Amino acid sequence: MATINSPLPKRSQTAALGARAVTESIFGKSSVSIKFKNLFFYGILIFALTVAMVSIFFILLWAAVEGHSRLDANLIFNNPSSITPETAGYRPAILGTTYLIGGVIFLIVPIGVASAIYLELFANKEKWFNRMIELNIQNLAGVPSIVFGILGLAFIARGPLSLGFVVAAGSLTVALLVLPTVILASREAIRAVPSSILEGSLALGATLWQSVRRQVLSAAFPGILTGIILAVARAIGEAAPLLLVGAVTFVTFDPEFFEGGYSALPVMIYNYAGRPQEEFHILAAAGVLVMLMLLFVINSVAVWLRAKYEQDW
Repeated sequence: MATINSPLPKRSQTAALGARAVTESIFGKSSVSIKFKNLFFYGILIFALTVAMVSIFFILLWAAVEGHSRLDANLIFNNPSSITPETAGYRPAILGTTYLIGGVIFLIVPIGVASAIYLELFANKEKWFNRMIELNIQNLAGVPSIVFGILGLAFIARGPLSLGFVVAAGSLTVALLVLPTVILASREAIRAVPSSILEGSLALGATLWQSVRRQVLSAAFPGILTGIILAVARAIGEAAPLLLVGAVTFVTFDPEFFEGGYSALPVMIYNYAGRPQEEFHILAAAGVLVMLMLLFVINSVAVWLRAKYEQDW
């Protein structure tokens, strides 16, 4: 299995290597050395998956034990309240998170994939501006999320764009945060596609763009979805940058994408967990379950698409 020789943070290395592994597994290398490396990497993945699943199990167990008494319709359909936690809910925060993640996906998929295609297949590696783009992408992958929040406050919510403290500003800010992960994972997925596929398509008379779109991109799509899944999983749990671009704690009305205030599930959960009353702690634990269920629904669609494309190849 190839390694990535760059000073990237572990989460970006995992995304890139995972995307490459998914794509390479489709074509089934046959040498003994490759099989051994794949088996070794497979063992590491199983170990990491086991640790992750055990951790998630205990988090879900704690949340279920603490918040099971609030798992009702009021939790989803009612507005938040600082006075009556027994009937308070997460409706504005759920809608805000849904709009936010929808905007993030809408931005990172075309921009991230197009950037990866350009850098991997079309860019001249000797040009200084292409090298600068690659360097900046690698550096941005390791920048703390709060820095992106400051960037969003200065240039998106205020400054040149001046969108205000709305969901659109939050989506742009979080999209910038997770975009490097999508680009790096997509590049590794495209790089893992055998060059013979592209060369064979060109030899049969297809144009370069037709070959990239119908052959290379289709083969790399499962790996690209791996990066998108990891990016969305990180985006849905981010609270720090959202606090700087308008995700206020208590919003008792349904948010809109381009106007009005909004809130998000991580912000609401953090606020409820910090209150001294036990009823709010129960409400926070129930909110953890709601956020995990929302993440599960979004990721299930991506996993289904990835499985579908893997079967086609």
